[in-house]
Amino acid sequence: MALFNNLLKSELVVGIAIGAAAVALAPVVLPAVATAARPLARTAIKTGIILFEQGREVLAEGGEFLDDLIAEARAELEQEALQEEITVSAPDPVNTAGVGAAESAR
Repeated sequence: MALFNNLLKSELVVGIAIGAAAVALAPVVLPAVATAARPLARTAIKTGIILFEQGREVLAEGGEFLDDLIAEARAELEQEALQEEITVSAPDPVNTAGVGAAESAR
């Protein structure tokens, strides 16, 4: 009798009983859970699609913004390079006058 009482109190027997009950109730419980879970799953999928689309739009706008900044920076660099080229190629009025004055003094 003590062996039977110890067996009933052990966790192994309780685990086996719970497992057997789950197997017995699965054909009844699973369709009910599936019926209830289907709308939830559909809603979760729709929400995921909406978030994905919005994320794509945000990334596209960010990409356009970045492209605009890059184009502006390149235009500024080109303008600065052109300005430097003009400054370097222009004759220096002081040296020009100095050369002319030195030559005329001879």
